[in-house]
Amino acid sequence: TPTVSRMVAAKRQELSYPLRWYSIPSLWRYERPQRGRLREHWQLNVDIFGVADTSAELEIITLVDAVFKAFGAEHDMYEIRLNHRGLIDYLLADYLGLGEKVRHDVGKLIDRFHKMEAGTFVSKLDEILTAKQRETGVTEKLMAVLGAKSVSDLPAEALQQPATRELQELLLQLKQAGVQAVFDGSLMRGFDYYTGVVFEVFDMNPDNNRSMLGGGRYDGLVGLFGVNPIPTVGFGWGDVTLANFLDGHGLVPKNQPETLVYLASVGDVEVNDIASALRYKGVNVAVDSSSRKVGDKLKNAGKKAIPYVLIVGEEELKSGKLKLKDLASGKETVATAADIVKKLGGGNGAGD
Repeated sequence: TPTVSRMVAAKRQELSYPLRWYSIPSLWRYERPQRGRLREHWQLNVDIFGVADTSAELEIITLVDAVFKAFGAEHDMYEIRLNHRGLIDYLLADYLGLGEKVRHDVGKLIDRFHKMEAGTFVSKLDEILTAKQRETGVTEKLMAVLGAKSVSDLPAEALQQPATRELQELLLQLKQAGVQAVFDGSLMRGFDYYTGVVFEVFDMNPDNNRSMLGGGRYDGLVGLFGVNPIPTVGFGWGDVTLANFLDGHGLVPKNQPETLVYLASVGDVEVNDIASALRYKGVNVAVDSSSRKVGDKLKNAGKKAIPYVLIVGEEELKSGKLKLKDLASGKETVATAADIVKKLGGGNGAGD
């Protein structure tokens, strides 16, 4: 996120807004590898620069939801959770009356709320708070906020805050767009650069009940690089958490090979001209001109999940009639190369 913000800052005057950027880079972490978090991983990053209202959040979260649906996920498999850093800041500073240092420490603790037992969390919270703060019920008040199931469960004074109203409006917009999202009072997103709505998506599989991706609004980050600030919303989504989610719910896509035809030569014949002709017509071909038996070549094509095998020997070259075998049905077709191209749906290549 700081990297893409620096890139935008460097070209701020040359870019057109709203600016929609995405990337899928290979990234690294300097930490101990664990389930869902490896030192090297691939990550989808999506950001919208230059939109100050919640239409950016709506677009970004709807995109996330659409990706899950594209993989075949049902709504009960994942949960989109939202909070607002402005609301969190109000609750910690004004509602609970915590000083800056205590707010910082409590915020970092809240970010790990779902990773520890409630009793452990309370013990660590009490270590941060002063005796007076504990005596005035700060612990109980904070636990009530963190346990709120909806925005309406928050203290009455919090409901009047602009951040709360903005959050309520976004939840309504998402519902109208067909995206199921819920409020989570414990959602913190530990990075200090977040300024508005924050969100995470959780895997609802009990064997992997964890956050898979997260993001939010960070309006001030571009401005840290010596230019005027730009309102921004974005998220990052690692490949490992996605893979664990798809595997846990039986949604891993079947590998579909791009190769359509396995061209198997019989004997010492030249088949590259045939392969080139088929490729020129838009048919993906893999050539096996080895000395192995035809049966072994058929098995190899099957292992690669290539649907068709084209068998070419001296007889086929002389007659101009090639033998095409459909591995799924076992049916064999004898036809000219032109007819085979038509059968396989080619004919849209450079030669047409």
